[in-house]
Amino acid sequence: MTARTPAEVLAESRRQSSLLKRQRVLDTVRRMLNDGEPISFTAVARAARVSTWLVYAEGVREHVQAAIQRQEQAPATAAAEGRKASTVSLHTDLAMAREEIKELRAERDQLRTAMRQQLGHQLDQISNRKLTERISELTEANRKLEHELTGLRPLADHVQELERDLAATRTSLRQMIRERALEPAPNGPEGHA
Repeated sequence: MTARTPAEVLAESRRQSSLLKRQRVLDTVRRMLNDGEPISFTAVARAARVSTWLVYAEGVREHVQAAIQRQEQAPATAAAEGRKASTVSLHTDLAMAREEIKELRAERDQLRTAMRQQLGHQLDQISNRKLTERISELTEANRKLEHELTGLRPLADHVQELERDLAATRTSLRQMIRERALEPAPNGPEGHA
């Protein structure tokens, strides 16, 4: 007997695992047909706990496809034979579907509320950041203006002093003009000059 290499052992192990998985898929398809479960490639893969690509593999795909076709033809056969779902069964299915819809709507509403809150929080962060930046800009501008105003105060005081001097000078000038106007005009050649 020849010794097998590790690669041969690994290859044999993989072949055995593949055969077991393929058999599990075929057994799952038979069980689902017998139980009346809806058959699809994804449903078979999930029920057999194998990857989806395996149910599409040659040698397996044909069995799954045949089972799907058999189920598609089953309602027509059942109707022809007079078999159909009972009213109680249909009402139960309808009640279950309504309950699932109710749960899905509640979950949707919760997700909407959470999304709104998250978006509101993000908008608040953006708005707050912009407001903070604007407040900082205005505070800086105010500080600069106060600084400039402090530098202008001595000039304003000087302008007020000059205005008082000007007002006093005008008053003095008016008084001089009145006094000159009241003086008698000189007679003689000097007066006509």
